[in-house]
Amino acid sequence: MVEEKRVTFAAMRYDFLAETYATERMKVLSVWSEFRNDDLRVRPNESDPRGRSVLEQMVHQCVSEDLWFRNMLGIDVGAPPLPGSETRLEFIKRYAEDSGKRVTELQNKDEAWWEVETRFFDVQRSRAWVMVRRIAHTSHHRGQLMAMLRMMARELHSNYGPTADTGG
Repeated sequence: MVEEKRVTFAAMRYDFLAETYATERMKVLSVWSEFRNDDLRVRPNESDPRGRSVLEQMVHQCVSEDLWFRNMLGIDVGAPPLPGSETRLEFIKRYAEDSGKRVTELQNKDEAWWEVETRFFDVQRSRAWVMVRRIAHTSHHRGQLMAMLRMMARELHSNYGPTADTGG
């Protein structure tokens, strides 16, 4: 019986990472849903090629997340990271399916899995550390797209509950 309690506690130690990823993916999908197909080529500043277009942001999110999960976390969803057709809806479907599979995988990982060191570019880090960085990376790019929606004078739904965007 003591062993069973230890396993339950251990599994709970990193649950917050899977839960945070699950909510972050929903926020990404929510922001993507607020764009229109004719927005995909829009850049923050047309004269500055360094700023990614909406389409390039979606491509980056899908490819980057696929690479991080496969190469750093050892989770392969067995699907191409990009949709067959580069439309907003197809990106939403592809990301929803793949990230949903990742949530399921993460929810089934035990404490030992999270603590194993893995390669993070040129250094070794725990999988838990890599996951925190993945979540931060995703949040950063979601924030960029939210700023683009504001620049386009679009309605923007709050991702964090009542805010100035929703009237408080």
